[in-house]
Amino acid sequence: MGNCLTLPSAAAKINLSKKNKALPIETIFKLPSPIPVWPKGDGFASGIIDLGGLQVCQISSLNRVWATHEGGPDNLGATFFEPSRMPEGFFMLGCYSQPNNTPFFGWVLVGKDGGSGGALKKPLDYTLIWSSESLKIKQDGNGYVWLPIPPDGYKAIGHIVTNSPQKPSPDKIMCVRSDLTDQSDADSWIWSPVGTFVAQIGGVASPLSIACLKNTKSSLSCMPNLKQIEALIQAYSPWVYFHGDDEYLPSSVNWYFGNGAVLYKKGEESKPVSIEPNGLNLPQGGPNDGAYWLDLPVDEGAKERVKKGDLGSTQVYVHVKPMMGATFTDIAIWVFYPFNGPARAKVEFVTVPLGKIGEHVGDWEHVTLRISNFNGELRRVYFSEHSGGTWVDASELEFQNANKAVAYASLHGHAFYAKPGLVLQGSGGIGIRNDTEKSKILMDTAVSFSLVSAEYLGSAITEPPWLNYSREWGPKITYDTAEEFKKVEKALPGPLRSAFERFVKSLPDEVLGEEGPTGPKMKNNWSGDEK
Repeated sequence: MGNCLTLPSAAAKINLSKKNKALPIETIFKLPSPIPVWPKGDGFASGIIDLGGLQVCQISSLNRVWATHEGGPDNLGATFFEPSRMPEGFFMLGCYSQPNNTPFFGWVLVGKDGGSGGALKKPLDYTLIWSSESLKIKQDGNGYVWLPIPPDGYKAIGHIVTNSPQKPSPDKIMCVRSDLTDQSDADSWIWSPVGTFVAQIGGVASPLSIACLKNTKSSLSCMPNLKQIEALIQAYSPWVYFHGDDEYLPSSVNWYFGNGAVLYKKGEESKPVSIEPNGLNLPQGGPNDGAYWLDLPVDEGAKERVKKGDLGSTQVYVHVKPMMGATFTDIAIWVFYPFNGPARAKVEFVTVPLGKIGEHVGDWEHVTLRISNFNGELRRVYFSEHSGGTWVDASELEFQNANKAVAYASLHGHAFYAKPGLVLQGSGGIGIRNDTEKSKILMDTAVSFSLVSAEYLGSAITEPPWLNYSREWGPKITYDTAEEFKKVEKALPGPLRSAFERFVKSLPDEVLGEEGPTGPKMKNNWSGDEK
């Protein structure tokens, strides 16, 4: 991936009315507490990672080259940097850029031949692909973006930015041998394994001219070992605040099984089976074919009690995996809820309960910590939100008790958010409410956790049987949604009913039925990136 920056065309019109004031980027972001000294291991947090013939080092000491003070996010512009104080023998692979609306929290990778020879070569020349000379904008002089022209068999990994129209020196940057690179994908302002950016002119979609690095080394020695994983969890795993009105709280999986949860088999619905501790008698693997499903206890009293969960028993479940060529570690922290409560809609100024809509048995939510394998620093956190989620940079997180991030679980739906308040799933003042608050109901996820999977550690981790249960954690129930909505409409003033009807028609199918989710290992993000 590349850190994609769409640059304005020469004809772009920029608002010049903004007053001069300190920009967020002028503040250097640091985690609230120093990074701990990690337990000893192999290559994790050693500062340098061998990608197989190419050594790379993460540099956060950057010199400012050029800045624009308009355009981009919040119309505050962007600033461009190049690495400084590189270790001996390392070379620049590209410049770094970030928007001015966030504190400075940047890095870029620099490279060194790993000993095999020929991993790096100077560019043959440069092509000027953009300049700010013709733009009537607030800027620090003029800026120029150059694309290195690589020798045959090599790829450019990043651009050079200068504040002069003069071509950079061939010694300024290095190109990387093609077999050590991969094709870049780009989105708007995303981080890359190299930390560089990709410039696209005027937003025109075209194949990217910049490649990204890949790890050709089979060894994952730069990943954390068991003791280091535990230290990372203690340092960074989040505090979770639940809504004060939420009666449906999490529990441990074993508490759920031990308090009457049952396994159903298609065709034998009259004979539900009690689930053994850790899910020892759950069917393993296979497709999600509807042949089996879990459900709450049969006894009505036990069912109502188990629905509410048991915060005291709650254990979170941790999955650790390499990301971005093992230059980062993702620690996914999964939380289980026996029951997902009913949704509520906001229809302009009126809040209305949606009956059974949104309810389902079994609810899995998670946050993912993305940690640099160069130094063990927390860089980003992913907050799962229903069928999707959001990455939040560390510089935009709330922290509590040193470097532990804070997450807010929404009322009944349990989606995670980085800030408290209302997030409306809809538009025009109409949608499903996601209410969060800093209540007195909270959980430190580091207190009780179970490392359930880290494939790169091989046999060091034994996965619990329930993790490999591939079917649904709740029954699929259909009900008369029209009847449910009629109940809601009766409570609305006449002028709001038509607006509510339009909102109902826009709801995704998964909201309109009661269907249990699959477990963590069956999610697409288990082996890939968060979406």
